[in-house]
Amino acid sequence: MFDKILIANRGEIACRVIKSARKMGIKTVAVYSDADKNALHVQMADEALHIGASPAAQSYIVIDKIMEAIRQTGAQAVHPGYGFLSENMKFAEALEAEGVAFIGPPSGAIEAMGDKITSKKLAAEAGVSTVPGYMGLIEDADEAVKISREIGYPVMIKASAGGGGKGMRIAWNDEEAREGFQSSKNEAASSFGDDRIFIEKFVTQPRHIEIQVLADKHGNCVYLHERECSIQRRNQKVIEEAPSPFLDPETRRAMGEQAVALAKAVDYCSAGTVEFIVDGDKNFYFLEMNTRLQVEHPVTELITGIDLVEQMIRVADGETLPFAQDDLKINGWAMESRLYAEDPYRNFLPSIGRLTRYRPPVEGKTERGGIVRNDTGVYEGGEISMFYDPMIAKLCTWAPTREAAIEEMRLALDTFEVEGIGHNLPFLSAVMDHSRFVSGAITTAFIAEEYPDGFQGAVLDDELLRRVAAATAAMNRVAEIRRTRISGTLGNHERRVGEDWVVTLQGAEFRVHVGADKAGATIRFEDGQELRVTSDWTPGQSLARLEVGGAPLVLKVGKIPMGFRIRVRGADLKVHVRTPRQAELAKLMPEKLPPDTSKFLLCPMPGLIVKINVAEGEEVQEGQALCTVEAMKMENILRAEKRAIVSKINAEPGASLKVDDIIMEFE
Repeated sequence: MFDKILIANRGEIACRVIKSARKMGIKTVAVYSDADKNALHVQMADEALHIGASPAAQSYIVIDKIMEAIRQTGAQAVHPGYGFLSENMKFAEALEAEGVAFIGPPSGAIEAMGDKITSKKLAAEAGVSTVPGYMGLIEDADEAVKISREIGYPVMIKASAGGGGKGMRIAWNDEEAREGFQSSKNEAASSFGDDRIFIEKFVTQPRHIEIQVLADKHGNCVYLHERECSIQRRNQKVIEEAPSPFLDPETRRAMGEQAVALAKAVDYCSAGTVEFIVDGDKNFYFLEMNTRLQVEHPVTELITGIDLVEQMIRVADGETLPFAQDDLKINGWAMESRLYAEDPYRNFLPSIGRLTRYRPPVEGKTERGGIVRNDTGVYEGGEISMFYDPMIAKLCTWAPTREAAIEEMRLALDTFEVEGIGHNLPFLSAVMDHSRFVSGAITTAFIAEEYPDGFQGAVLDDELLRRVAAATAAMNRVAEIRRTRISGTLGNHERRVGEDWVVTLQGAEFRVHVGADKAGATIRFEDGQELRVTSDWTPGQSLARLEVGGAPLVLKVGKIPMGFRIRVRGADLKVHVRTPRQAELAKLMPEKLPPDTSKFLLCPMPGLIVKINVAEGEEVQEGQALCTVEAMKMENILRAEKRAIVSKINAEPGASLKVDDIIMEFE
């Protein structure tokens, strides 16, 4: 077995590989850019080498710099993680020439499957069902429009060397095909150094289901069942689960056997994933094969009990797989939520900055018999950089059933504390409570269909709203008792804690009577319903773990005058707890209106102005492209919300802007 391996990656996947290597007694080498000098993977590894400037094109994807790091440290093998050089044939060949083991497939398999155009041709030749499309290279936007018309809209425009949702666009008409071709080409060039583009039919109402395969160098290949990855935004997976709630055993076996046949056709070894689109009738079509470890591999590990990273290392060292297909059973259900530095209230635009608070839920077994796992590459006080993918962590839960796994995820998300940056925790919580998701009736269009106007926060149902009201009434009593003990009060003016309160939240008003004893409080509502609340929360704590009505409830707690700011299940609530007289007077207070910014185009995220599409004095129409902003390697086209005249342009291409900087003004 190897003594030392180098991890040619960063962030949570580098930390993940280090954990398995450490368990196997293997020393690890981390590499890092300027931006990652203090990163968690650098702290965890046995050795760390600086390899260049912050942009990935000057550090993590420069083969020569990685090779030099290998020579300096004497690493015998390299794990590429995912992204960066993980599917780069030249990198695999360079390692082979150096006599260093690549913890991944042979370069021939990367060449065959890593290129989406080539892989589709090979799949078709092998008799695998593929989505209709044009597999040749496309020269310009005019040709892209012509091909799109021939295939028939809608079409998917994809980067041949793409992955992670980058370089992908859906086009429903000629204009979108033209725009999408250029944006995909630009993103592909900056992310992968390869701007080749192809176009295929976009299958409506699809599910994205993938099969995990694992093969050794001795001809053995197995599939470790499937992952459902249909909850996506901009073709980027957000929530995954294993197994799929849609597949039956027959379809699962057919997909698995086809994935194995495809892997064997290219002499594959190591871990890999064959991705399929599955329609409502369980017809499945080959999309692509990822010749690397997938981001969502933890859910497969949780339902099979197999450490995929360990197996990749053992396969690279020449070992035979220690199990056969019949040994691989599905045990329970696993969920994965990707925590991104993306602000859901700003249409999921990237957010960067310092993590002023980062407290993941406790990992391991839960009181209910489930499991919580959090794969991360950050820490409290660390920076989220603009140079890389915005993923902060992958929160996973396991339970014997899908329903129980969802409930474990709900509680884990509510327990996860993140402050200092915009993040998608509220959105993830909202999805876990969404009736369509809970039923399993999902497609890749779920987010677009259920949140067509973006995410504005979850609206709690009446039952949960009442539980939150009871919880905050009990918490307010604890806070009031503490306030009676403040020193320096006037003599003979004892402050007494009342029992009758009015709780207002999310437009609802609850009049409650708080009866308390040493063990907790009983909250009696006006309609006679009572809820028992127990908790060890004390004022000042940012997380309240309570039991309300016999069921657990976790609240993130902030302070506002006469109440709390509560975040729970995707909702961000201002909860006021007032005496009846205070509540009466509060209704007479004027409402403060937000400032009018309708005459400005504000930068929605920290980013770089790539292009300005209009000029001062020009009249623009609703939906017209105004400018393009690049952030975290993704291009975002900002459009006019209404007809207007551009009166002033405050930024020019190449300018770096902060959130809410004014790009242009309108008459």
